[in-house]
Amino acid sequence: MIPAERAGTAIFIPVTNPLERVNGEIKRRSEVVGIFPNEAAVSRLIGALLLEQNDEWAVQRARYMSLETIAPLSDDPFVSLPTVAA
Repeated sequence: MIPAERAGTAIFIPVTNPLERVNGEIKRRSEVVGIFPNEAAVSRLIGALLLEQNDEWAVQRARYMSLETIAPLSDDPFVSLPTVAA
């Protein structure tokens, strides 16, 4: 049974999957805007969010997959990772 003070409110379930978190943030911010004037506006909003998230993931120490662990998975010998400042 839901307490009376919580009746009518949505239940928030936190997610641990980073991709689900990004998708949720895109949904939340697009609902704030409501109606977009054109397709380019949607692309700018989502692009800005993805750039922001990429910057956060780049400086985060405990990543799920680091560039060093992903590098051996490539079959292309011409693909190399950029050097990262320590």
